[in-house]
Parts: sequence; structure tokens; C-alpha cells
Amino acid sequence: MAERTSLARDRSQREDYAGPLRRLLLGVLLLCLLGIFLVWRIDSPRVERFRAQVVDTVIPSMDWAMVPVTGTINLIRDFQSYQRLSEQNRELRSELRQMRAWKEAALQLEQENARLLDLNNVRLDPRLTYITGVVMADSGSPFRQSVLLNVGARDGIVDGWAAMDGIGLVGRISGVGQSSARVILLTDAASSIPATIQPSGQTALITGDNTAAPVVDFLENRELVRPGDRVVTSGDGGVFPAGLLIGQVAEDRTGRLRVRLSADYERLEFLRVLRHHGTEKIEDHGDVVGPPAPAAPDTSALTTPAEATDG
Repeated sequence: MAERTSLARDRSQREDYAGPLRRLLLGVLLLCLLGIFLVWRIDSPRVERFRAQVVDTVIPSMDWAMVPVTGTINLIRDFQSYQRLSEQNRELRSELRQMRAWKEAALQLEQENARLLDLNNVRLDPRLTYITGVVMADSGSPFRQSVLLNVGARDGIVDGWAAMDGIGLVGRISGVGQSSARVILLTDAASSIPATIQPSGQTALITGDNTAAPVVDFLENRELVRPGDRVVTSGDGGVFPAGLLIGQVAEDRTGRLRVRLSADYERLEFLRVLRHHGTEKIEDHGDVVGPPAPAAPDTSALTTPAEATDG
């Protein structure tokens, strides 16, 4: 019991000392803060020099305490910079995808522009007019080679008219709808085009056989024809105008003459349909060599006196 009583007495004594000591320390701290505040607020040259000396003495020795703070601030700034870089990277990727799409569109427009320029560069008979159509689809069959255009009867298209790309003859119109028309290609087995081979002037028939190079048939004199000779339409039959480029003469492995077509069949995007109403027909061959002969008098109404008396 005595020990417990002494322990309780010591604890109460420590508590009695601790309370006043805390209050004393708090008062001293408040006085110090108040003194610092007053020193920092006094506007006096002497106090200003004192403040400068205190700052020069204390601040350099506090560098070790500012290292963690400075490191934390730099880390936060680096993280913010990384976030900005990540956002910029996402924006750049999005812009790159858009630019790729624009690039594809630009390439397609460039190809279409090139094809249209080729069409404009073709030299045709100034008397011929034409209408340009877009190739919508092809037959997709090895036994029938044709393409479908987006022009038809509403545009004045007529069966048999010639269709060209930017370089040479492609085929002829075979089947016209109200807003579409089908073009039978020169490579189709149903295609036969009268042609002239230059410079020899030999006439022939260019016949398709479902291959990339049609056959040269019914040639007058083969000895006058050489590979590389120019092949153009002859205008015979009045269906096609004369002088349209078809291609060049080539010889296959068997020695048969064929035509290497000038038209680019791999990229048929636009076709020019030539308005050709045929050549003028000559009804009377005598009109070619001279003026028309005077009409013969009508003698059917003339009668002799004897015939009248007999009547």
C-alpha cells in the first residue's frame, strides 16, 4: 500500500509540473512568433539589415531541408508534363489517321483527274461530239467481257456507238437503258471491228476471243504487215468513225497476228462515248459524177389520131 501511495504521489507531482511547463512553452513560442512578426513588419534600415543577415545565415543552412520539397515539386511537374505529352500523342495519332484517309482520297482523286486529263488529250475529228460516262461495273464473266456505264437513253446514247478511254478504242455500245448502257469490249468473242493497218493500208477484221489481245483476221496481204504497226478503225460499215486508235500489231508464239490494245483495260474508270450517226448514204450513184439527168417526158397520156379513132 505504501508503494502504491508513493507512485500515485509522484504521478500527481509530475502532472502538477507538466501543466505549467506546457503553458510556459506555449507563451514563449507565441512571444517569439510575435517578435518575428514585428521584426519583419518594422520598416527601418537597421531592422532591414538585421533581416538580411538572418536570411543570409539561415537560408543556406536549410538547403538540406528543401531537397525533398524540391524533388517532390519536380516529380509533380514531370508527371504533369507526361500527361500533356500523352494527350498530344493521342491527338497526333488521331490526326495521322485522318491524314491517311485524306491521302487515300487524294490518291483516288489524282487517279480520276489523270484519267480525265487523258480523255481531254485525245485528238478526235472536230465534227464528232461525245459524252463521258463512269464505269459502274463489269460483267465478271470469262465468256462475256463488258462494262456498264452510268449514261443511257436519257443522254442520247444509241446502240453501236464507239466507246474510248483516254488512249484508244475500248468497245461499242450494245444495249441501252434509260440511265445506263452496256459496252461490249474489243476482247469479247462477239466483237468484230473493221480496221486499217498503217502504214501499209491493209484492211482486216479485229476479232475478240476473250483474251487480252484480239485476233487479226481476213488480212489481205500479211507480208506487208509487221509487228508494231499501228491499227486504227477503217470506218467500213458506217458504224465507227475512221481513224480511232485500236492498238499495235503483235505476233503470238504460234505466229498468229494479234493486236496489243492501246486502251488500259486494267483501269477502266471513265469512257468517252462518241456520237456518230454514220456516214451520209448515196442514193443515186449518178450524182457522184455529174448533175442529175433531166426527167424523161411522160408519154403515157399521148395518143395518135388513129388510136383515138379506134377508141
